[in-house]
Amino acid sequence: MPGMRNAALKSFAITLTHTEVPSFCTRLFIADSMLWVLSALLVLFGCFDVWYFLRGAWVVIKCALQEPVRDVLAEQVIHSRVLSQDLDFMGHMNNARYLRECDMGRVAFYTRNGIFKASRVLKATMVVGASTIRYRRSLAFGEAFELRTRIVAWDEKSFYVEQRFVSKSDGFISAVMLCRQNVLRSSPDKILEFLCKRKVECPDIPEDLQQWIKFISASSQALRAESGLEDKTK
Repeated sequence: MPGMRNAALKSFAITLTHTEVPSFCTRLFIADSMLWVLSALLVLFGCFDVWYFLRGAWVVIKCALQEPVRDVLAEQVIHSRVLSQDLDFMGHMNNARYLRECDMGRVAFYTRNGIFKASRVLKATMVVGASTIRYRRSLAFGEAFELRTRIVAWDEKSFYVEQRFVSKSDGFISAVMLCRQNVLRSSPDKILEFLCKRKVECPDIPEDLQQWIKFISASSQALRAESGLEDKTK
């Protein structure tokens, strides 16, 4: 009897050992895979601004699923809030975040009114040629705001876009930005005509925008002269 009992225990131990080996190997494989995934994510987040691209993709998908804005010149509004990653040492939204929000605002604006789609069809590219922002009052942590985007005017090369940060608490305009959106390999007139199926007349250019355009032109000429290039307005 003792011999039979020992044999049974030995057989059980061998069976248990054989069943634990695959389990151990599986855990080792999972741990090794997780290590590779975490390493890849660390490299990815260390080399690229991943959250920027993820948010941009989300904005495009979200706007593509919304009702299109037929009026190309109509103001569009997106709603946001100051989060912890937006803060600077003073505890309010840092200066760079305003420009980042403006990027997302323009992506949403051009997606919903069809300008992005028209640009792709016409094989055009749009890049920021100049921007200026005026900070009027800081946006505090947790504060909700609206980002209002509209096309103010355009010329033969560029759209001129205004973007306003409006506090939801009292409607105060906390910041306002002007952006010159250059159109490459096409023109604003061609894009608008493609969208509206007719020629669209440019609104009167406000005086402050005229002064800003003159400043850009003067700066361009000065930099070209400094670089020894021909005197040509950009």
